[in-house]
Amino acid sequence: DLERARSELRAYREENPATTPLPPPALPRYGGGAAGVIGYAAVLLLVAYLAGDYAFGADWYRAGRMNAGQVLSGEGWRVVTALTLHGDAGHLTANLVFGALFGGLASLAFGGGVAWLAILLGGTFGNVLNALVQSPGHTSVGASTAVFAALGLLVADAIRRRHHLPASPLRRWSPLVGGILLLAYTGTGGERTDVVAHLTGFLAGLALGVPLCRASPAWLGRPRLQSAAGSLGLSLIGLGWFLALAAA
Repeated sequence: DLERARSELRAYREENPATTPLPPPALPRYGGGAAGVIGYAAVLLLVAYLAGDYAFGADWYRAGRMNAGQVLSGEGWRVVTALTLHGDAGHLTANLVFGALFGGLASLAFGGGVAWLAILLGGTFGNVLNALVQSPGHTSVGASTAVFAALGLLVADAIRRRHHLPASPLRRWSPLVGGILLLAYTGTGGERTDVVAHLTGFLAGLALGVPLCRASPAWLGRPRLQSAAGSLGLSLIGLGWFLALAAA
């Protein structure tokens, strides 16, 4: 019955053409995530220690917090320095945990240096947008704006990985829906939560993730590029605090 079986299988395949495309080649994954997480934690812990000790005789919270009116009047460093300040140990711990998780995953998609620079820029742009829409007296501190920027990067990467699926909006855009639900679940609780900052950080990270997803793997795979991007991120934080303390 071999020939008859082959004929039946052939007829079945001809009558039932495959509708699901073959899975695409796996996208590359990059290193540097561990170094980025260590650097992230080191910066937040160091600033927490220095701020709590009033290092250099300065009030770090007054000098570095995000104040909408002061940002718009020219004190632009605050959109960077505010990302490294936290109100209490619980606030700091939450941002350390979620920042390490989202940042580490983003590093796999874009490389440690590029991912963490994008996270910093996403948090910075998120604070700028927050300052534009809030009242002049609005203040905020915390890395959560950058943490949700990292979530935006992850959503952009997840959408890219689904571009090969059949044109079903629900399937293709499900990462965006999931990201919004995660934002709503983790970013809207608590009396002192700056919901707008979380939203603007997420949108900024998503906007940065779209062009990054178009970057060639050969470009993202360059160790020098990743090292330079990470160094630039640390330099921006250092410059921000230099300006903040000089003006204090």
